[in-house]
Amino acid sequence: MTALAAQLAVNPLTWLVLTLVVYQGAHWLWRRGRMNPLLNPVLLSIVLLSAILTLSDIDYATYFSGAQLVHFLLGPATVALAIPLYRQLGQLLRSAGALAAGLLAGSVTAILASLAIGWALGASRQTMLSLAPKSVTSPIAMGIAEQIGGLPSLTAVLVILTGIVGAVGGAWLLDRLRVTDARARGLAIGTAAHGIGTARALQMGEVTGAFSCLAMGVNGVATALLTPILVKWLLG
Repeated sequence: MTALAAQLAVNPLTWLVLTLVVYQGAHWLWRRGRMNPLLNPVLLSIVLLSAILTLSDIDYATYFSGAQLVHFLLGPATVALAIPLYRQLGQLLRSAGALAAGLLAGSVTAILASLAIGWALGASRQTMLSLAPKSVTSPIAMGIAEQIGGLPSLTAVLVILTGIVGAVGGAWLLDRLRVTDARARGLAIGTAAHGIGTARALQMGEVTGAFSCLAMGVNGVATALLTPILVKWLLG
């Protein structure tokens, strides 16, 4: 049995199957819990898989050898977000002015708020630089962090945490602020919580999801352009 367990541990298929099973289980639990934000499938999957790897003493490289197929599929999944965008193209065009203003304000606020939080907590310069692009999707955020002197690995963790917080608490906060317009809700979630938040926005409705998709994409470009400028201006 020990030899079998050792063989399974190094088999990439084991970790691919485990990832899919864990996520499906987390999704089932989320549905059974009436879609409670605290039961977010991504959050539950990360916690459970981390616990399994820790208890099994399996390093991340071994796990990723199997899970990399899921990582690869993130590309096609991102491209597929163009579908709700196309379906809501009319609304997007009619809201172009408000979209531009909201995205610019949201992007600048996300960067400045990240730097302010880091400064208030006494973070090092490198940590603050790693924190600055946390509101955009991981590949863009890691590239930005590397260019401005941050730690891409730390940025990746902060991006995931930001997305989970946005997916779990974004709708709740917008409800408390009495933001009911589907377009505004999608714009806010996509700008603040990138892909993980956008997945939650798509569950809230196609209009919300479409505006979140657009916000996620445009905010990535805006953050890539604005972060070096704001960092240089504030941190020198």
